[in-house]
Amino acid sequence: MSAARQLVREVSTRYGLAVDPDAKVRDLPVGIQQRVEIIKALSQGAKLLILDEPTAVLTPQETEELFQVLKNMARQDKTIIFISHKLKEVLTISDTITIMRAGQVVANLETASTSEEEIARLMVGRPVLLQVDKKEAQMGEPVLEVKDLWVANHQGLPALQGVSFTLHSGEILGIAGVQGNGQTELVEAISGLIRVEHGAIIKQGQSLKGLTVEKIRRAGVAHIPEDRFQRGLCGSATVLENMIAGQQYEGSPFVRRGIVNWEKAAEYTKKAIDQYAIKVGSIYDLAASLSGGNAQKVVVAREFSTHADVLLVSQPTRGVDIGAIEFIHKCLVAKRDAGCAILLVSADLQEILSLSDRLLVLYEGQFVAELDPGQTSEEELGLYMSGARRMNVREKAVGAGA
Repeated sequence: MSAARQLVREVSTRYGLAVDPDAKVRDLPVGIQQRVEIIKALSQGAKLLILDEPTAVLTPQETEELFQVLKNMARQDKTIIFISHKLKEVLTISDTITIMRAGQVVANLETASTSEEEIARLMVGRPVLLQVDKKEAQMGEPVLEVKDLWVANHQGLPALQGVSFTLHSGEILGIAGVQGNGQTELVEAISGLIRVEHGAIIKQGQSLKGLTVEKIRRAGVAHIPEDRFQRGLCGSATVLENMIAGQQYEGSPFVRRGIVNWEKAAEYTKKAIDQYAIKVGSIYDLAASLSGGNAQKVVVAREFSTHADVLLVSQPTRGVDIGAIEFIHKCLVAKRDAGCAILLVSADLQEILSLSDRLLVLYEGQFVAELDPGQTSEEELGLYMSGARRMNVREKAVGAGA
């Protein structure tokens, strides 16, 4: 054990990876956990390091620290492959850029002589709008109220500790936070996937606390989960079956006297596929055969095609290409402008700052800030997400809908 401890210290010192060898990994921040993974690879003599979306759950400050480490490693003759859809980060950290589309290399570029716009165009095959185009929100009446909500995580530990907020029609309320600070439990509690320990969830006067997922959906709440294959789709079912999931009950447009009208369901599915530009061979293909971006579009199309007026949207563009990102952003803004109330959870700070009309920050199961996205930088948001800065928002968050 002493030899292993010494090896960790040597690697840490050489590459600027400050880590306590005796710390429990479960107690470390996400950024330090990534350092542990890098140390593990380097201690085994790795000369090539492949990082796949390494900043997905990091704050800007943690990302900058990681970049300093990677640059230090490159100076010591290590080769690093950095895979990311975050164009600014790719331009910041790389020397050369290889762009792939549809499983093929379409370009090799010198980083110093390219731009975000050129990279995006080559990735998608057409010009891409990199900024979210939206007008000022026309915020309406309160639709969803969450009061003093306490929820435990899947290990039985406190995940939410008395959070409160009000969501209005015609707005996108963003929830920011480093993964593991309660965002997942917040959305799953509202959608009926996990039990509420204490508090209230009220939609237009109706309590949703303790209701089944089916009843919550019938009350007008749609849900795009953070894991499309675990929560959003059944991989062994067809695209058609997945598209009408949640609407296979009596009273839906596709069911009469307990029998699904598959012809009508097929027409609905084909229309959604065209509207949301989903690439599938057939509506009878299994969902497991879809690419990540098209699988996400199926979930988005299904949830957005309902008559729900509350949308719970978690990590809507995680792992999808920049063309799909642009499309999903347009869909979210269109839903907001049509009067829907949208609760948006995203680890992509540029995304959540661009889309949100209001922004709440979760840290260790509590709101530590309510911010104006238009007046907030990624760096400032990162300080709140890491717990380095906080404001008293408990009463403010409750009163936001007053």
